[in-house]
Amino acid sequence: MNKITQTKEKHYRTGIIRELMLKYLLSLIAWAVGVGVSGLFCYDFFGSFVWHGNEIAYGILTFFRDYFLWTYGIVVVIGWVYLSYRFLSRPLRYLDDLVHAAGQLATPGSAPIELPAAMHDVETQLNLVREQALRSAMAAHDAEQRKNDLIVYLAHDLKTPLTSVIGYLTLLRDEPQVSDALRERYTQTALDKAERLEDLINEFFEITRFNLTHVELERSPVDLTRMLQQLASEFEPMLRDKGLTCETAVPPRVEYTCDPDKLARVFDNLLRNAVYYSFPNSVIHIVMEQTGHTLTIMFWNVGPTIPKDKLHRIFEQFFRLDSSRGTHNGGAGLGLAIAKQLVELHGGTISAESADSRTCFTIELPVWTL
Repeated sequence: MNKITQTKEKHYRTGIIRELMLKYLLSLIAWAVGVGVSGLFCYDFFGSFVWHGNEIAYGILTFFRDYFLWTYGIVVVIGWVYLSYRFLSRPLRYLDDLVHAAGQLATPGSAPIELPAAMHDVETQLNLVREQALRSAMAAHDAEQRKNDLIVYLAHDLKTPLTSVIGYLTLLRDEPQVSDALRERYTQTALDKAERLEDLINEFFEITRFNLTHVELERSPVDLTRMLQQLASEFEPMLRDKGLTCETAVPPRVEYTCDPDKLARVFDNLLRNAVYYSFPNSVIHIVMEQTGHTLTIMFWNVGPTIPKDKLHRIFEQFFRLDSSRGTHNGGAGLGLAIAKQLVELHGGTISAESADSRTCFTIELPVWTL
């Protein structure tokens, strides 16, 4: 518990005690003054009458007059005992209310916590805790659901290439007289499926690594211009398969202090994502520019527009834009989540926009790391 929380709790506690003590003292003073004023008023009022001395009321009034201080003291003491009981029992009622509120926190629901007016500040804090518990429970439920979905996706994606590998290897075993060309085609297909299976297994290990370990940066100066140009060159075979081209618009040289391997992983994920979701025979653009103290890097492609209800979730772990897509189109939905984590570790931000069949991912990095 930090010092700010302790100070707030002490403030609430002393505030309630101060309010109770003030009301208690004021009630005692009011009772004592009220009894005295009432006695004097009665003395003046009944003193205006003519008494003959044989009335019962006269005897009672005479008794109170002769023993006024004793009578006044007894009445004040009776009032003090009653008021003390009322005010001492009030903290116990507050305790009962807090016990009930604690029960509501243990199983938070939609109904807000309600406490007496004197505990308004405590009520506000407990409701904030209740709302946070509800949000945490909802987030945990969503995370569990996404993990369950991930298991289903991985099971399907692992089974499909594995089935193909087994099928083509079985054909090679059962057909010894198959032609060399057909044998080469079967072998190449089985190899492609096995490589796809390896990619999925590697991605599964990435999920474990990025969730169970703390990622630290190893910074060193690097030329981002060369990194992006080299990345585009490495993707040439994948681009050629879909008839895509990648054009870069970058300054001649941009030296930036960062973790080169991790930032290259970010760029790789974004370009790979652009390839997966680009229309055939279209152009992917990589643009880098510096404005003031911000270095901006954009990856944009021409492809299906991402719906707005999915765009704001695209960087969530285990979220896949299209859960029904084939095994050749992406993996388990971790690449963009990892990219976001790595960019934020560098002190930057990453965002996505999609409209009119154009999707753009924008990375903004602070120049103070130069």
